[in-house]
This record gives sequence, C-alpha cells and structure tokens, in this order.
Amino acid sequence: MTTPRITLIGKPGCHLCDDAREVIRRVADDTGAGWQERNILDEPDLMARYAEQIPVTLVDGKQHDYWRVDEARLRQALR
Repeated sequence: MTTPRITLIGKPGCHLCDDAREVIRRVADDTGAGWQERNILDEPDLMARYAEQIPVTLVDGKQHDYWRVDEARLRQALR
C-alpha cells in the first residue's frame, strides 16, 4: 500500500472540515492521489499542534493549508 499524499486533520462536527473533505475528495478523485483523514480527538499530539487551525491539510507530510482548502493550490501542490 502506498502512503497517501494528502492528509486531512480535523474532527467530527466541524463544518470547515466537511467543506475541506469535499474539496480533497474531488481533487484526489481527479488526480489519483491517495488521501487519509486523521481525527485530532484521537491523537493528543495532533490536538496539541493543530487545535486552533483545523481543518489542516498536509501534502506529502508537510502542512499545506489550514481552515480552508484552496482547490487550485492543492492541485498545484500535487503536480
């Protein structure tokens, strides 16, 4: 199994996370990039690092965006 290129860090009940998920899903489907979602409520280290920024998007393990996902920027980062 290959490592997903996109990671969404969020939590349940977060409307910005729902919006980010839809953008990520669309871009991943179009580009073939794998993605995963991680819940800050399950991972104390993520909570400590990103609690005020969720949703956070990582590309190849590096922080790419927070609060909102810019679809064009995400597509560019995956090229």
